[in-house]
Amino acid sequence: MSRLRVHNLCVSLDGYAAGTHVTLEKPIGDARALFSLVRHGSIHGIGGSDDPVGLDDVLTSTWAQNIGAEIMGRRKFGPQAGPWKPDDDWRGWWGEEPPFLTPVVVLTHHPREPLEFENGTVFHFVDADAPTALGMARELAGGLDVRRGGGPSTVRQFLEADLVDFLHIAVVPVTVGQGGSLLGGIEHVRELFDIETVPSASGVEHQLWNRRARESSASTPR
Repeated sequence: MSRLRVHNLCVSLDGYAAGTHVTLEKPIGDARALFSLVRHGSIHGIGGSDDPVGLDDVLTSTWAQNIGAEIMGRRKFGPQAGPWKPDDDWRGWWGEEPPFLTPVVVLTHHPREPLEFENGTVFHFVDADAPTALGMARELAGGLDVRRGGGPSTVRQFLEADLVDFLHIAVVPVTVGQGGSLLGGIEHVRELFDIETVPSASGVEHQLWNRRARESSASTPR
């Protein structure tokens, strides 16, 4: 069975993974400081730069390895809320070259026709719960792993449903004060994982969460 993986999820010291009031000008709300210290390696692998390769580069560049599909929340796709407008020509934050290169399942209460791009990215807009969305993504992934993208509220849904197999959290030494909490109220999910913590020279603490073996596949929604 393919795994569900979460990568490069930046979290503040006070537990927030996104700010409030997402707009076209502020894709992550008032939480830009979350990305101030993490230098992301290329999503297609390390290379193309004369800069030294550090721990942040190595860990963040695993984002695309063995990934066949992604699941994301609607807010990661764009700032809109409610029904889609007929004249809305929004095609995502990334222009005509989205970095995913795979099918992407976008969770929304307002399904619409897929959006296809020449580089292989296809956005599928569906109204589904976490287990159903994962089943759809696995079919699209063709046996490869599925990546769960942001934001924190939708990652929480998959953690609560015990569907996440691997989680990479980058704890950034800043405080945000308010916004989207990753683990508030569901701290008990930590008990399901073996957690390895690795400090980076940038000041970021990388946490690698690997799901412990489940007692039986029959007892866990897959």
